[in-house]
Amino acid sequence: MIRLIGYFFGIGTVMALLGAAGVALYVVSISKDLPDYEVLAKYEPPVMTRIHSSDGQLMAEFARERRLYLPIQAVPDRVKAAFISAEDKNFYQHPGVDISGLARAIVVNVQNWGSRRPVGASTITQQVAKNFLLSNDQTIGRKVKEAILSFRIEQAYSKDRILELYLNEIFFGLNSYGIAGAALTYYNKSVNELTIAQAAYLAALPKGPSNYHPFRQPDRAIERRNWVIDRMAENGYVTAEEAKEAKNEPLGVTPRHTGNYLFASEYFTEEVRRQIIQRYGENALYEGGLSVRTTLDPKMQVQARAALQHGLFKFDEAKGYRGAYKTISTAGDWGIPLSEIKEFSDVPDWRLAVVLEVTPQQAIIGLRPEQDASGKVVQERKQGTIAADDIKWAFRVIDGDKRTSAKSLEGVFNVGDVVFVQKKEGSETEFDLHQIPKIEGGAVAMDPHTGRVLAMVGGFSFAQSEFNRATQAMRQPGSSFKPFVYSAALDNGYTPASVVLDGPISVDQGGSLGVWAPKNYSGKFAGPSTLRYGIEQSRNLMTVRLAQDMGMKLVAEYAERFGIYDKMLPVLAMSLGSGETTVLRMVTGYSIIANGGRKITPSMVDRIQDRYGKTVFKHDERKCENCSADEWTGQNEPELIDDRDQVLDPMTAYQITSMMEGVVQRGTATILKSLNRPIAGKTGTTNDEKDAWFIGFTPDLVFGVYLGYDNPQPMGHGFTGSGLAAPVFKDFAEAALKDQRSVDFRVPEGMTVLPIDRKTGMQASEGGANVIMEAFKPGTGPAGSYSVIGMDTFSEGSPVEVQSPNVNRAIQGGGGGLF
Repeated sequence: MIRLIGYFFGIGTVMALLGAAGVALYVVSISKDLPDYEVLAKYEPPVMTRIHSSDGQLMAEFARERRLYLPIQAVPDRVKAAFISAEDKNFYQHPGVDISGLARAIVVNVQNWGSRRPVGASTITQQVAKNFLLSNDQTIGRKVKEAILSFRIEQAYSKDRILELYLNEIFFGLNSYGIAGAALTYYNKSVNELTIAQAAYLAALPKGPSNYHPFRQPDRAIERRNWVIDRMAENGYVTAEEAKEAKNEPLGVTPRHTGNYLFASEYFTEEVRRQIIQRYGENALYEGGLSVRTTLDPKMQVQARAALQHGLFKFDEAKGYRGAYKTISTAGDWGIPLSEIKEFSDVPDWRLAVVLEVTPQQAIIGLRPEQDASGKVVQERKQGTIAADDIKWAFRVIDGDKRTSAKSLEGVFNVGDVVFVQKKEGSETEFDLHQIPKIEGGAVAMDPHTGRVLAMVGGFSFAQSEFNRATQAMRQPGSSFKPFVYSAALDNGYTPASVVLDGPISVDQGGSLGVWAPKNYSGKFAGPSTLRYGIEQSRNLMTVRLAQDMGMKLVAEYAERFGIYDKMLPVLAMSLGSGETTVLRMVTGYSIIANGGRKITPSMVDRIQDRYGKTVFKHDERKCENCSADEWTGQNEPELIDDRDQVLDPMTAYQITSMMEGVVQRGTATILKSLNRPIAGKTGTTNDEKDAWFIGFTPDLVFGVYLGYDNPQPMGHGFTGSGLAAPVFKDFAEAALKDQRSVDFRVPEGMTVLPIDRKTGMQASEGGANVIMEAFKPGTGPAGSYSVIGMDTFSEGSPVEVQSPNVNRAIQGGGGGLF
C-alpha cells in the first residue's frame, strides 16, 4: 500500500513538474512578445488646449479627449481613497496582483456560475497595464500578460506613479478623461473642491460610465456611488457620520458646457483656433495641451459687441419689420414645437416666443420653455405681452419687395408667429420685439503700440454665422483709404497746406474701359482747397488729382507698406478705396499712423506654452540684453530695443493725425465731437452706399468698424460712414474710454506750428475765423505764393462752386505747380 502511494506520489510529482515546466515555458513564450513597459516613463496622453483672455479668464477648451494632466501630488487624499476603495483596496500592499482578491473572485464566480456575469479582480496596476500596453481581449493569454506586466511595473515605478497614470488615463463618460477633466465636466470644479459624495460618484464611473449615467440611469448611479461611500467608511477613509451625510446628497451633476466660456468672445476664439492649427497643426491643438494667452480684453470685447449690435439694430429697425422668424401651430401644447427651435446661445438676452393672441393694443406671447441639465423640457409654460406702443418701428411691414404700413398689431402679427423678444427692464411679463438684422458688420479694437487685438466682433451672432467679417470679409474701404494716399503725399514733399483743385476730372482709361469721371459724394465742387480740407470733407476729386500728381505707383507702395493690400493695382480708382481689404488690415494701417509710423504686426496671441509650461511663442519680439541680470549693482535700468521698421516718418504721422482730428472737429465725423477728447479718424462710404466705414483712434487705442450686407447691395441713400459707422465708434468709445484720462497726440520735436488759412493754405494772422494752427516739418512751411495742384487738368467750362475770393482769383488766373 505504501509502495502504491509512493508510486502515485511520484507520478503526481512528475506531472506537477511537467505542468510547472509547461506553465513556465508558456510564460516565457508569452513574455517574449510583451510590450515595453518602460514607455510609461514617457507617458504623454492627449491633453486639451486651453485658451485664456489677457486677464487669465478661460475662453475655450479644445480636445478630442477632455483631459487635464494632474500630478499625483495635486490629487487630494480623499479622492485617492475613493478610487482605491472602489477599485483596489489593497493597492498599497500587493505586488501588482492581489492574490487574496483573486481567490475571492474565483470563489464568487464558481458560486454564481451560469447565473451572473463573472466578477473581476483586476488591480489598479493591472488596469494600467491593460489600458496602456494591451488590448481589451477577454482571453487567458491577455490576462497572463497583464499579470506579468503588473509585476514588472510595480518593480519599476512607485505606487504613487502608478496611481497617477491610472487617474489621468481612465474614461469617465461625457467625453471626459482623467480625474481633473471629469471633475470639470461633471461638477465644473477643480479636483480639490470635490466633496466626498462627488469623489465617490466619479470613482464609481470607470466600471461603466453609461451604466451610471447621471441622467439616464440616476438610480443606479446613486446606488453605485453609495456603495463606494460604504467602502470608504469600511476602509477607514471617512467616518460613519460623514458617509451617512454624503449618501443623503443628490448626485448634483451640472455638466460643463463645451465651446466658449467667455461671453461675446466666439469670433475671437475661432480666429485664434485657426491660427494655432495653421502654426502647429490639428494634433497640437486637440491633443497637445497648449496654454494660450490671448490679447483679448473681455470688458472691451463686450463693449465692442454691444456698439456694433446697436448699430445693426438701429439700421435694421429703421428699414422695418420683415415678419416672423418661423411659424408653428399653437393647437395643443405649443411649448413642444417651440422648444425644438434653437435660440442663439450668444445672444442670451433674446428669448424665442410664439404669438398666442393678437389685439389692436397688444400681443400675448408664450415663451420658449426652458430645459433642465439633461436637456428635458420643463413643464411650466410662461406667457408675456408685447405692447403696440413699444414697437412702432414694426408697423413698417416688409414683405419681399413690398412695403406697407400696418394700422395695428393685427397687421403685424399672426397667431403662431415665432419671434425674438427681450424682457423690458423692470418687468417680468412685458417684452420688446426684435428681429435678426439682415445687415452685418465687423469691428476691431487694437493697441497701436504693440498690434495687440483687444477686441474683435465678426458679426451679429456667431451662433447664426461663423463667418468673421473682421478678418474674412473682403470689402472696399472707400474714403477710409484716403489717409494712406495723403500720408504718401506728406511723406514726399507735400504739406497739409498744399492746395489741390477740387473740380471735375476725366480720366481716359484706354481701350474699351472708356472715360472715368469720378464725383464727390455731394456732387458739388469746392475749387482749390488744402489737403487738410480735402481729407476733412472727404473730397474724392482732390484725392484723385493728388494721386495723379504724385503717381499711383507711389500710392501703391505705401498701401503695401501699411499692409492694406499685398499687391495693389496702381490705377487711380484705387486711390478712392475701390480695392478690397479687411477691417483688421485697415485698423492695423491706422495703428501705424497712431504710433508714430512704426510697423506693427497684428496679433491675437500674446504667448503660447506647451504642456510643460515652456514658452513656444511670444508676440513681443523686442530685445532686452540686460533684463536677466542676477542682481543690481548700480547699473542703469535695462531698455527694450525696438527695432521695428519705420513705415512712415513720425512727423508725417503727426501731420496726417492732425488732419484726421479735423475730420472729427469740422468734417464728416462731427458726431464724435461730443466725446470731448482728442480723436482722429476717417469715414468711408463706397459706391451706392454698399459699405459704411469709420476708423478712429486716440493716442492709445484704435477702433475700426464696417457695416454692409454680406451680399453687397445698396443700403440706401444717406447711410454713410458718417451716419452709420461713426455712431458705432461713438458708442464704443463712450464705454471703453469712460474711465481713461484724455491725452493729446504727441507732437514730434522739431516741428513748426503756424497759423494757416484753412482754404488757401497761405499763412494768416492767428485768431482769425478761418485760421487753423498747422504743423510743418523742418525746412517746410506755407507757400510764399498761391499755387494750385491740378489746374493743368481743369477745363474752364467746368461748373466749379467757388467758395472764396482767393479761390476765384486762382481759377481765373490759372495758377498751378507743385510746391
